[in-house]
Amino acid sequence: MVFSLPDGLPSGRFERRGPTEVWLCDELPDSVEELWAGLLRQASVTGLYPHLCRPDDHGRPENPAAADAVELEAVLEADFAAYRQKRLPYWSDPSTAELPEDTPEDVEPWPHDPGPPFSGWPGLAPAGPVGGAGPGPEEAAAHAVAELLCTDPYAASLTLALVPARLSADVPAVVGWDHGAPIPLLTALLRSWEDRFGARVVAAYGGELHVSVARPPLDPAHAERLALEHVLTTADNIVDDPPTPFPEYARELVGRTEWRFWWD
Repeated sequence: MVFSLPDGLPSGRFERRGPTEVWLCDELPDSVEELWAGLLRQASVTGLYPHLCRPDDHGRPENPAAADAVELEAVLEADFAAYRQKRLPYWSDPSTAELPEDTPEDVEPWPHDPGPPFSGWPGLAPAGPVGGAGPGPEEAAAHAVAELLCTDPYAASLTLALVPARLSADVPAVVGWDHGAPIPLLTALLRSWEDRFGARVVAAYGGELHVSVARPPLDPAHAERLALEHVLTTADNIVDDPPTPFPEYARELVGRTEWRFWWD
């Protein structure tokens, strides 16, 4: 045994991910939501984070310490300036919503995207509201996992892993998930979202990353600041597949307790 396992786990095995061993269950238990919340509550002591993944879906693990060197505000400010310069013609001209002449007839034109309402980097979004009767991060994550397993058509291919990590934000790097995502920047953002929004990484498989959120923004202006951070992850489901108009995407973040990112 590479590390001590918490009580109440189903049968499983250890597998190596680069320099790290992770534990994978043989079969998802029926009580995964209850188990998940308990494992997360123990994670600050055990150093083990529950994670949904495909057993054979991993590349080369990265050292999460690379995120330590990311100066988040400075990087996002520069990224937004470059992104704004590239996208400004599309945001300014509604005619760019038209599709090329050879597009199939059953494909609707993309809606016009006016872009974010910022001429410069507005700074990181403020932290989500604290207090109230809402669920904590552990319960929010457990609910997100249960919802994912009930609704995702690919859920049957997923397994429960326990991953040694400092934070749930570091898990994708530790297990070797990337699929085109900018891992050091994404890890730094995920860590910041853990602090500000009670976010937890719950799953990464294929090109998808799923994040639970205990303290989402509750007003549109707050959500707009957060939506810009989501855009700067470079996730294709937000910026390119097709691009969701920024105001629409920001509105959908108000009160949303599960975030999904997808890279092609």
